[in-house]
Amino acid sequence: MSNYTKIGKVEGARTELHDKLGLTGAEISVNTLDAGSSVPFVHAHKANEEIYLILSGRGKAVIDGEEVDLNEGDWVRIAPAGRRQFFAAADSPLSYVCIQVKAGSLGAYTIDDALV
Repeated sequence: MSNYTKIGKVEGARTELHDKLGLTGAEISVNTLDAGSSVPFVHAHKANEEIYLILSGRGKAVIDGEEVDLNEGDWVRIAPAGRRQFFAAADSPLSYVCIQVKAGSLGAYTIDDALV
């Protein structure tokens, strides 16, 4: 049995990697909004925080009513209770990765979790 899973390039408006990679501690999705479009709903979470990496394009997130500009290379972390919606700029598509994990679940990281 292999200790890794690899997939190729993902394409489309939204690809969830949970099943494709056999994830057990996080949900990761790759998303693209066409220019001028948006995620069609506002949402929050019960227990999971979300971390976003803007891969390309421009847009904004509205988080608890506050507009946050988004540009390529930006990282944004949103607490579970934060009510959020994402929008691509009128003249630019917006591509991003969303990493969803249970807030407060990180017990050790980097060298503290390594077996050397």
